[in-house]
Amino acid sequence: MMIRGFGFVEPNGGGERAFVHIKAFNPQTRRPANGEVIIYEIARDNNNRYKAENIQFARDISKPKKRDKVKSQRGFGGIFTIVFFIGLLVSVFSGKLPLVIVGVYLIMSLIAFIAYAIDKSAAQNGRWRTQESTLHLLSLIGGWPGAYIAQKKIRHKSSKKAFINVYWVTVLLNLGGLFWLHTEKGANFINNVVLPLFNG
Repeated sequence: MMIRGFGFVEPNGGGERAFVHIKAFNPQTRRPANGEVIIYEIARDNNNRYKAENIQFARDISKPKKRDKVKSQRGFGGIFTIVFFIGLLVSVFSGKLPLVIVGVYLIMSLIAFIAYAIDKSAAQNGRWRTQESTLHLLSLIGGWPGAYIAQKKIRHKSSKKAFINVYWVTVLLNLGGLFWLHTEKGANFINNVVLPLFNG
């Protein structure tokens, strides 16, 4: 299209073609390929011919928006996880939950992170994969913080929207269970079932 630095461009929906020069690209990053979609403004030159100005690559415009959305999602998840652990520690130090609950979350998070790492390695090397239901179960029983870290740090499962939706359901269910532990019945469950398991 622009072997010599200039050429013509036509609207996808039909219409007048316009003269385009490489210097009209904003910013001037690279030469366009033939058939590549661009966004531009129409103007007229001194000879009253159409020319394209302020040209941008369509795919370059969509990338920042996508990155901003992903960055926003990462920021929310990270803040959410930090606030969760702060709230968990407050519950422990106020005597509403035993310290062992924090230990359970840390251990399960470590197991979940390792499970994600193993599954990603298996995916890259064609080995037997860990079932998604297993990863969700680990999140449900307290490993969701570690699962979140794995999704962001090693970039595993983070692009699968359906998986992420189920992941956040497991987070909500887990938080619901944690809230229940703050009730009278939950406290009895901790004292009669959980603590005896760790006290041997």
